[in-house]
Amino acid sequence: MQNQLLHKLNPEQLAAVTLPQQSALILAGAGSGKTRVLTTRIAWLIQTGQVSPAGIMAVTFTNKAAKEMLTRLSAMLPMSTRGMWIGTFHGLCNRLLRTHFRDAALPQAFQILDSQDQLSMIKRLLKANNVDDEKYPAKTLMYFINHAKDQGLRANKVEAFDPIERKMAELYELYDQQCQREGVVDFAELLLRAFELLTRNQPLREHYQQRFRHILVDEFQDTNDLQYNLLKLLAGHGERHGGALFAVGDDDQSIYAFRGANVGNMSAFEREFKVENLIKLEQNYRSHGHILDSANFLIANNSKRLGKNLRTDAGVGEQVRIYEASSDLEEAQWIIEEAKGLIADGMPRNEIAILYRSNAQSRVIEHGLFAAGLPYTVYGGQRYFQRAEVKHAIAYLQLMDNPHNDSAFLRVVNFPTRGIGMRSIEQLQMAADQYGISLYAAVAYVTGKAGSSLGSFVKLIEGARFETQQMALPEMVRVVLERSTLLTHYEKEKEGADRIENLEQMVNAATQFVQEEGFGQTAPAHLGPATTAQAGEPLLNADGLEVFDADAPLPTVMSPLSAFLSHASLEAGDAQAQAGQEALQLMTVHSAKGLEFDAVFITGLEEGLFPHESSSRELDGVDEERRLMYVAITRARKRLYMSFTQQRMLHGQTRYNLKSRFFDELPEEALKWLSPRVQTHWFANKKTAWDDAEFRSGTDNKIAQQIAHKQVGGSGWRIGESVAHNKFGEGVIVNLEGSGANLRAQINFGKAGIKVLDLSVAKLERVAR
Repeated sequence: MQNQLLHKLNPEQLAAVTLPQQSALILAGAGSGKTRVLTTRIAWLIQTGQVSPAGIMAVTFTNKAAKEMLTRLSAMLPMSTRGMWIGTFHGLCNRLLRTHFRDAALPQAFQILDSQDQLSMIKRLLKANNVDDEKYPAKTLMYFINHAKDQGLRANKVEAFDPIERKMAELYELYDQQCQREGVVDFAELLLRAFELLTRNQPLREHYQQRFRHILVDEFQDTNDLQYNLLKLLAGHGERHGGALFAVGDDDQSIYAFRGANVGNMSAFEREFKVENLIKLEQNYRSHGHILDSANFLIANNSKRLGKNLRTDAGVGEQVRIYEASSDLEEAQWIIEEAKGLIADGMPRNEIAILYRSNAQSRVIEHGLFAAGLPYTVYGGQRYFQRAEVKHAIAYLQLMDNPHNDSAFLRVVNFPTRGIGMRSIEQLQMAADQYGISLYAAVAYVTGKAGSSLGSFVKLIEGARFETQQMALPEMVRVVLERSTLLTHYEKEKEGADRIENLEQMVNAATQFVQEEGFGQTAPAHLGPATTAQAGEPLLNADGLEVFDADAPLPTVMSPLSAFLSHASLEAGDAQAQAGQEALQLMTVHSAKGLEFDAVFITGLEEGLFPHESSSRELDGVDEERRLMYVAITRARKRLYMSFTQQRMLHGQTRYNLKSRFFDELPEEALKWLSPRVQTHWFANKKTAWDDAEFRSGTDNKIAQQIAHKQVGGSGWRIGESVAHNKFGEGVIVNLEGSGANLRAQINFGKAGIKVLDLSVAKLERVAR
C-alpha cells in the first residue's frame, strides 16, 4: 500500500512527502503538483503510524481546496476523514471557538456575519450614534476595523495619528461592544478571537500543541501577520510542546498584498523555525517549454525571492504569440478571431481564457464577443453591465429616458444616500397606489420632510434632463455620472478605484455605441435619428383597415439614449452562457490564480495598465505586478497570447501607450510577433525594423508603415519615434503638428505623462533601438 502511495512521485515530491518530523518549507512552483504532495504527505504519515488522523491539522485558503484534499484522502485511505481538522483558517477557527465558546467569552450559538451583514451592522451603529456617514462612510470604517483585526489589534491598541483615526478607533470599540451584545462575530474576529484565546489560555494552547504534532499549510505565501502568528502558537514555536510545521507555498505567486498577505512570512518562517529542509518542486506538469521559459526569465528580475526555475518534459511547444493593436477595439477583434480559430480547430470554449489587469478592460472585449455571438462567462466577477455601480448609473439614465420606471427609481432614489429612508418610501408607495401613478409622479403628493427629500431627488433628475437635452450621448453620460455623485461616492471607498474605472468606461461604451449604430456624435441623446426608417402613409385594405407587413421594420423613432439602454440590457443577458454550456472564460489575473487553460490571452500589456500605474507609488509595487504577470503566464498549458495597444480608451480619455516593460524581460527565442516590428518605443528590440515580420493582413502592414514613416515637412521627426528628454526621460512621439520653427510634438513620457513640446526649443535626443 505504501508503494502505491509513493510510486508516482518525482524525486523532489518523494523527498517532501517522506520528510522526518521537522518543520519544512516546500517551494512549490506553478503546476508542480503541490496538492498531490500535501495529500500524499498526510496519507503517508497516517499509514506509517507516525500520527493518527486526529493529530493532523491542514490549512487551506479556500473551501474548494479543502474539499479536494478530503476527497483525495478518502480515495487514498480506508478510513473516514470526517473528524480530521482540514479546512480554511476561518473554518478551523470557527471549529475551535465552537468547542471552547465559554473560554472565548462567546454564546454557544454565536452567529457569523458575512461582509454584507457586517456593513449593515456598521450602518446601524453610525445611525444610532448620530455619526455623519459622509465624514465616516460605513465601508471605510469596515475596512479600518478589519485591517486592525488582521494585524491583531483591538481598538485600544490602534495608534491614531489624527482626529479622524481617533474617532474611527472609538467606533471600532463601540462596534466590538455591539457585536458582543448581539452574540455575533465577523470573519476577521474569528481569527483574532482564536488567537487571543490560545495566547491567554496556556492549558488549552498546550493541549492543541500536543494534539497537532503535524500542521500542514497550503499557499503559505498568502498568509497575513495574524495568520502566521496563529500558526506559530499552534506549532509551539519556542515552546517545549512544539510540533512540525510543513509549509507549502510559492513566493513568486504572492499577489495579495492589497489584502494584507505578507510574502515575507516565508523568509521569516525559514529563519524563525530554523528550517533545515527547503525543497523546491520545479518539475512542471502543466505548460510547454516556451511558456515556462517566459515565466522564468520574467520572474528572475525580482530580487527578493527564494529562487527556483520551472522545467518540463513536455517539449518546447509553440512560441508565445504577441500582437500589437492600434486600439483596444482592434485588440478585442483580434482576440475574437484567434479564439474562433482555436474553436474551429477543436479546442473547447471553456479551455480559452481572456485575462486582464483591470475589470474596466472587459467592456470592450465583452461587447465584441456579444456582437460575434460567442458565449462567455466572467469568472469571479460580474459581466460589465451587471456590475452594481454600472447598474446604478444605468438606473439614472433610465430615469432620464423614462422617469416612470419604478424599478430604476427605487434603485437610486437613496443611492448615494440622501436621507430617504424606508418610511419615506412607504409614504410614497401609498400615494402612488392611491392615485394609480408612478412613484416619480407621486412625489408631488408627499408632504413634510419626506416630501422635501424626495422632491430634491426629482429636481436632480429634472435638472439633468434639462442640462443634457441638446447633448450627444457620451457627454450626457458623463454629466449623469457627475450630477448623480456616483463618482464622488466611490472616491470615498478604500477599494473604489475599480468601480470608478467601470463607471468611466460607460462614456467609452456610449461613444462606441453611437459610432457603431450610426447616431451622429452631435445628435442630441434625447432626440437622435431613428434607428429604423419611419413608415410612410399606412397601407389600407378594402375595408379601410391598416395592413401590417410582419417582415417590415417597426416604424419606431428611438433616441440614442433609449437605444443605448436597450443595448445595455441585451448585452447584459443574451450572450450569457447557459448552465452547462461551453463558454469563453473572462477574468482578472487575480481571479485566474489556481486555474489553468489550454489557451490564455493576456491583454493590455502597456505601461500604466500592466504594470499598473499605482505600482510605481508603492514599495515593491512593481515586484508584485511582475509576480502577477508570472501567475498570468503560468495559467497556459499549450497556447499563450499577449497583446498591447498603441492607444486605448480608459477613464473616458484616449491614452497613447508605451508597451509594458515586461516584454523586455522575456526571452526573444520564445516569442513570435504577429505584427510588423517597427523601430519605435512600442517594438523595442535588437533587430532591424521589419525583420522577421509576420503580416497578419495588408491592413496591419499599412498601419505599421504609417506609424513608422509619418513625418512632417521633412523635419526628420516621425510619429512613433522614441526620444529622450533631460527632465521627462524617455518617451514616444504620438503626434506632430505645425511646421518649420513652429513644429510641435505631442510626446508620451510614460510616468511623466503626455507633454507638448516646441521642437525648436526642446532638446530632444533620438533613442536608438
